[in-house]
Amino acid sequence: MNKKPIAVFDSGYGGLSILKEVQAMLPGYDFMYLGDNARSPYGSRSFDTVYQYTLQAVQWFLQQGCPLVILACNTASAKALRTIQQKDLPRISPQSRVLGIIRPTAEVIAKHTDTGHIGILGTTGTVESGSYPIEINKISPQIHISQLACPMWVPLVENNEHLQTGADYFVKNICKRSSGQTMPLIPCYWLVPITL
Repeated sequence: MNKKPIAVFDSGYGGLSILKEVQAMLPGYDFMYLGDNARSPYGSRSFDTVYQYTLQAVQWFLQQGCPLVILACNTASAKALRTIQQKDLPRISPQSRVLGIIRPTAEVIAKHTDTGHIGILGTTGTVESGSYPIEINKISPQIHISQLACPMWVPLVENNEHLQTGADYFVKNICKRSSGQTMPLIPCYWLVPITL
């Protein structure tokens, strides 16, 4: 195994799905995971708060010797990544890297539309940042993008309530507003393209 682990950070449990995929792609590396369940969810928090929380996590990982930190949280990627990359890393650890998940996810999403219309369902913070439309339009400017904030989805998933009776109400309610679109569902860490 590689002596320096790759770090994966999320505001909760969701990043474990990202960790699992990265581990499968890079089996020769060790990994560290931090889910900030104590302060989750990040989706409704201010840009500055998310930046501060994310920077704290990144600094902790760097102190542990991780040369690469992956922000597996859409909200942290949307609200903190660029500032950390451009302002903080050059000062605290110029040889290290911090990557987010919005750009690679946008690359996948842009390929999964038969209608030319993509709907983004996400946390309030992710939707308000406009990060997905910006990145998708860089790849495929002809795609029309709609976004809806789904603040109830993350608590449902994080509290393992998403399969319980009544949870489908929130999903169906949002999906009714999105009829006819190819819809990648991204409430925090899901990516499931479906056509409604």
